[in-house]
Amino acid sequence: MDEPDGQPAEDEAELVHGAPSALSRGQLVVFPERADYLDLVGLLYDDGYRVCVDLTGADYQPYMERELPAGVTRERFEVVVNLLATDTRRRIRVRVQVPEADPALPSIFQLHPGTEAMERETYDMFGVVFTGHPDLSRILMPDDWEGHPLRKDFGFGRIPVQFKGAPPAR
Repeated sequence: MDEPDGQPAEDEAELVHGAPSALSRGQLVVFPERADYLDLVGLLYDDGYRVCVDLTGADYQPYMERELPAGVTRERFEVVVNLLATDTRRRIRVRVQVPEADPALPSIFQLHPGTEAMERETYDMFGVVFTGHPDLSRILMPDDWEGHPLRKDFGFGRIPVQFKGAPPAR
């Protein structure tokens, strides 16, 4: 049964443009297949979700048993996009599973030009490649940096710090 704001009840899941969905703390969350991601974002744009508030990644390597709606295949990486429809004051979250063996997803830059830096940051930190991006290059780490620092398997580094007046390290 629908809630007064037109959203499905918290325990109901339904399809949004063919993709499974769920409610999380009152917000609609859609889980498209990777192949359907670009089309879904375009359909949501047509539905009035014209502002991309955020786009980021997540590495679920130690949490592969996390709960997802029926029919959604768990993958190591996930790209999360938060969209806003300003005319209706509604938000929607898109969560796309991205496999470790092929961490690639189409860029949504053509629909949401503001995602240019967000996609670069997700590439830089997680190694997710956004195909069709106009300038997919590092944005936070130096160009010669090896690896992606927010991956769960990225090695820890250590930089020695010497404080003024402190005895030298032994």
